[in-house]
Amino acid sequence: MLYLVGLGLGDAKDITVKGLEAVRRCRRVYLEAYTSMLTVGKEALEEFYGKELILADREMVEQEADSLLKEADVSDVAFLVVGDPFGATTHSDLVLRAVKLGIPYKVIHNASIMNAVGCCGLQLYNFGETVSIVFWTDTWKPESFFDKIEKNRQNGMHTLCLLDIKVKEQSLENLMKGRKIYEPPRYMSVNQAAEQLLAIIQNRRFQGENPEVTENTICVGLARVGALDEKIASGTLQQMSTVELGAPLHSLIVTGTMHPLELEMLKLFSVDSSSFETNACQRTT
Repeated sequence: MLYLVGLGLGDAKDITVKGLEAVRRCRRVYLEAYTSMLTVGKEALEEFYGKELILADREMVEQEADSLLKEADVSDVAFLVVGDPFGATTHSDLVLRAVKLGIPYKVIHNASIMNAVGCCGLQLYNFGETVSIVFWTDTWKPESFFDKIEKNRQNGMHTLCLLDIKVKEQSLENLMKGRKIYEPPRYMSVNQAAEQLLAIIQNRRFQGENPEVTENTICVGLARVGALDEKIASGTLQQMSTVELGAPLHSLIVTGTMHPLELEMLKLFSVDSSSFETNACQRTT
């Protein structure tokens, strides 16, 4: 049996009882280590689970999945995912590979950022399409995610923005020369995401457009959701470019039309209540 086990958001104890029981009876246990990260290290998980964990990077999961599934037809193998197992499309591919090889599988769900964002007070059924904001480079500055945010906002919906994670990435030079040398991990902050959105807004105005999202649009920055040092800040997009939220992982929400209860909740986390009052009241139902 192949078990896909969600680990939840925070520390080792966020695994479900059902998930922990599955892990402890598995012969091999892999820890997916590239779509997200826990607030504790691999060693803390191993101590709590009583199992040695094998780190599974993107290369292993996407290119060597058959080795990961080896012997899963005659013994139990677990694949651990931060959050919920289906938070990334890669894991659907793993299920399809298992089925093709005749290996039965079982999914054990857990909390993920997709539903835990409700901690800020915005109601989950008021969210539109989730978007990913990627790191820009000097030569690559995509803006397609901004169009999706604008479409959500035009429909009165909030947008959850998942921020880029770069783990075990190679420089172009090392990639071309086939050298297995990797860049240090990078995790996009709310500040960086807000700065890219502000740059897009300026660019759109330069092109004669009138963006639906502006510097004064109310946003929510979230850091380390589910951890003891979780941090939430609400304010304008401009304020999100300077707010201090600390260590990763970060997420950003661009609000749409807000119910008065949502607005009251966001005030609990406001960076500056005066500017919040001025701008937020413009889009409430």
